[in-house]
Amino acid sequence: MSFVNIWTHVVWSTKYRLPYLIKDIRTKLIYHIIENADIKGYHINFINGYNDHLHLLISINPTQTISEIVHQIKGESSRWINEKKLTDMKFEWQSEYYAVSVSAKEVDELRKYIKYQEEHHKNKSFDDEIIELIKWNNIISTGFKPSANE
Repeated sequence: MSFVNIWTHVVWSTKYRLPYLIKDIRTKLIYHIIENADIKGYHINFINGYNDHLHLLISINPTQTISEIVHQIKGESSRWINEKKLTDMKFEWQSEYYAVSVSAKEVDELRKYIKYQEEHHKNKSFDDEIIELIKWNNIISTGFKPSANE
């Protein structure tokens, strides 16, 4: 029997970084994403966010890809938000996302980081956070540039 334990930290934002994800909407969205992920067979270990983005700690099995999971969750959740009319305007996610593997030793620390997003963002913008995450993970040249223009 194979044993696979692949942890991935994934972050994405609302289109144009619009602050649609106020606490009430964000809470409903998180519960919906978890419920839908369970149906689809995606294991979201931890999820939280702030007004314009979400963080997910995902455990991936060998038959799944990050792009498949992110595409599915983003597409289904934006459709759900629009069907429920949770925002005044059409809701969309930014097309890009940040994803990085996480060692099993870092999982507890990352859960704490994700849990305290509201506190974290009292003094830090989303761009600053992504730059911090890139430095934290020693990613030198990925071509990823945080952009609010989308």
